[in-house]
Amino acid sequence: MNKLVLANIAAAAAALSAGAAVVATRLVVGETDPVTLAFYRYIVAVVCLLPILPFVWPKNPIPSGDVLKIAILGALFFGIFPWAFSASLQYTTAPRGAIGLATIPIQTLIVAVLFGRERLNRNKAISVSLAFVGIIIVFGPQALEARGSDIFLGDGLMLLAAFSAALYSVFGRTTLGQYGPLFVTVLMMMFGILALSPLAIASGALDAVPEFTRDGWLALLFLGTFGGAIQFSLFAWALRWLAPTRTVIYLTLNPVSAMMLGMAVLGEAITIELLAGLIFILSGIFVANLPKREAGRGVTERV
Repeated sequence: MNKLVLANIAAAAAALSAGAAVVATRLVVGETDPVTLAFYRYIVAVVCLLPILPFVWPKNPIPSGDVLKIAILGALFFGIFPWAFSASLQYTTAPRGAIGLATIPIQTLIVAVLFGRERLNRNKAISVSLAFVGIIIVFGPQALEARGSDIFLGDGLMLLAAFSAALYSVFGRTTLGQYGPLFVTVLMMMFGILALSPLAIASGALDAVPEFTRDGWLALLFLGTFGGAIQFSLFAWALRWLAPTRTVIYLTLNPVSAMMLGMAVLGEAITIELLAGLIFILSGIFVANLPKREAGRGVTERV
């Protein structure tokens, strides 16, 4: 099995793990505030990954410019992203948030094309469109029913979260390939924790050890291990071998898998809209993985 196939599997596994993390978050978020939860989630993730750090440490010194880049991307993806995501859901509804989050592939494609990291082609445009339509089918009707004076503020914050993820996906790929996904992920998480620290202090997260129930602690451990260390390591490894747009297209599975898992946990019925949306999303992923034959060269492009 070649690395491209494994990278696709890793991206899909990361997206499905993220969906499970959403369900775990729903189980524990009532016991604390979103910033505190994100702060301790990444601490657990870093503790899990620290033992392997000496084995993946680069042999050559890291230039200060690359350290700054890692710090900025870490603050974006592990700091601004979770804060904007959590803050958004205080003003908008979960269905509208899911649609906003599903713009990550669109924003990633735009940023990658504008900065010359990818070339726009028909397959990429169709795959991103199909996946986004799938999310609209699943969450659109509920999103249109939402009302509230601050709802557009919530939408804007979710778009900011998606933009942070897009910047990480486009500009983090080179660094991941140069220094290794595990090493870079650990460092970025550390910088993300530093970025979240002021908000965590303001919310009182560091005043005392959180008082969770047993289920709350189990959910936090899950979020830090499977939903943190494993999920982000898989995504980073996939991003090393796949183009940014092709990697993030799998993230559209996130809200759908969370909804399906929530249905399994809560015993709710699977709807026609969910099945139809899933078909569109899977079609988008399929199109993203179709080889593109370059005109006049007979060369097949797979990334």
